[in-house]
Amino acid sequence: MAPPTIYYIRHGETDWNADGRLQGGQDTPLNDLGLKQAVRAGEILAGLLARDGREPATMPFVASPLQRARHTMDLVRAELKLPSGGYALDNRLREIGYGHWEGSTLAQAQVSHPELYASRERDKWGALPPGGESYASVQVRMRDWYDSLTADTVAVAHGGTARALMVALGIETPASASGLFIEQGVVYVFSDGGVTKYS
Repeated sequence: MAPPTIYYIRHGETDWNADGRLQGGQDTPLNDLGLKQAVRAGEILAGLLARDGREPATMPFVASPLQRARHTMDLVRAELKLPSGGYALDNRLREIGYGHWEGSTLAQAQVSHPELYASRERDKWGALPPGGESYASVQVRMRDWYDSLTADTVAVAHGGTARALMVALGIETPASASGLFIEQGVVYVFSDGGVTKYS
């Protein structure tokens, strides 16, 4: 069987995104721009699925359990004329946990834990925020999620999980993925050993 194609969408913007705050597992809502980005991603996805001859109603949809991902998924599905709900939630798709740094900006994290912050600057992939998790551990759970897929899938999750998936699939290295900006309001298609962004 050919590897599954993943139509991957990062959730729309939140106020914490706009403020440069680390969200992690905090359940922050979409802001007005985030709502528009989610709708735009749904419009792009509708065009891609039509191009690829996919019937949305027959495909699996899965989201991170955090509300910013679930709300994005509901708006995406509305653009596809699909009901809200009707999709799976998978905890493996949750955002990287930043522990005690959640709610802080990077500048505040640097002040509160200067040595840990310095280790993160040296090795963003392997570093452990205080009480949080490393990108390396997120990579493991994203690989596990990918290996569980049995069909082409639409997923709505986070920037951190997108980076981890790219490394898990050999598309990026930890060094290249660490600084990669994952856009909102677009669709990333993982297929044939690579990833293409559609905006």
